[in-house]
Amino acid sequence: MTASDIFQQVYTAFIQQSGPEIVAVMLSIAYLVLVMKENMWCWPAAFLSTAIFTWLFFSVNLLMESVLNVYYMVMAVYGWWAWKNADDDPDKITSHKPILKWHKKKHTLVILSVIVASAINGYFLSKHTNAAWPYLDSFTTWGAVITTYMVARKVFENWYYWLVIDGVALFLYIERGLYYIALLDMIYLVLVVIGIVQWKKKLANQSTQADQQDIENINAATETS
Repeated sequence: MTASDIFQQVYTAFIQQSGPEIVAVMLSIAYLVLVMKENMWCWPAAFLSTAIFTWLFFSVNLLMESVLNVYYMVMAVYGWWAWKNADDDPDKITSHKPILKWHKKKHTLVILSVIVASAINGYFLSKHTNAAWPYLDSFTTWGAVITTYMVARKVFENWYYWLVIDGVALFLYIERGLYYIALLDMIYLVLVVIGIVQWKKKLANQSTQADQQDIENINAATETS
């Protein structure tokens, strides 16, 4: 098979993608752009897109990806609640929920947990189901489970996790012929890099604001003493 034949097959499959897949892709792009802007309307976009993806992944035997998107739907509801109720957060610094950072020990525990869960889950799928790429499918699923929670809690390092997860998922989508979703994943990888830059700046500004608040509190305490 020549390179021209391969390109023609990919092009034909690409233009034959379903309408629901295109809608889900557009909603997913809207979700990530809104996350970067810390706009809570990202969560309704996430809920609708993942509802469509749940059905799409099930139809091509990416079983864990399908289950993952059910989880995404639940987390979209949780994310909306968590961001909406930021005023009740005792760690609140700015007018919205602050960006957090996790300690290295916590990240080490999380990564080890994802690897172990993926190995166990992948073994089960390989023995008892017809799941395609059971170990990689399990890895992207369990990695995305914790990373989605990190987004809902506004943990800065979520962006680095997504770089790895989306990179692995890109291979799965292309291999399964989900070309619009693969294109979405490539867009995700670009937006993730932008997200890292934007949140890093906001984190720095947030720290400056926190330092200024500490100074004001000290001055106020001095004046009243």
